[in-house]
Amino acid sequence: MAVVDDVLPLGSSLDRSYVVRVQGRRKFRVGSIVYVAFSPHETVMGFAFPKEERAALVASDPRFQLPDPSDLRFNWVHATLAELDALEARELVVDAWRMVVPQRLSRAWDQAHPDGPGPG
Repeated sequence: MAVVDDVLPLGSSLDRSYVVRVQGRRKFRVGSIVYVAFSPHETVMGFAFPKEERAALVASDPRFQLPDPSDLRFNWVHATLAELDALEARELVVDAWRMVVPQRLSRAWDQAHPDGPGPG
């Protein structure tokens, strides 16, 4: 079962990423782009995800949900943290971060972390 504390260190350790609070909600940003956001009670994690792949993800795995209709225009998916394990949650954060940074940063991260985000 994942919790916010499992992924919070990534929000400030990934290149160009930082953690902010907006209206009581924690969000991970690169510049002005939000790539991860948590619900007010930090039970749901929204994250950047390719628009063209999200319908298949949501259809194939009940742990994932589409965002609210008003947010469907964004590359975004929701997951209930309690239904993920900590490593899965960290992998989703890193993959979301990859969507908003230059490829050279993503490649550098892969070289520095050949085994992925690890146990925390």
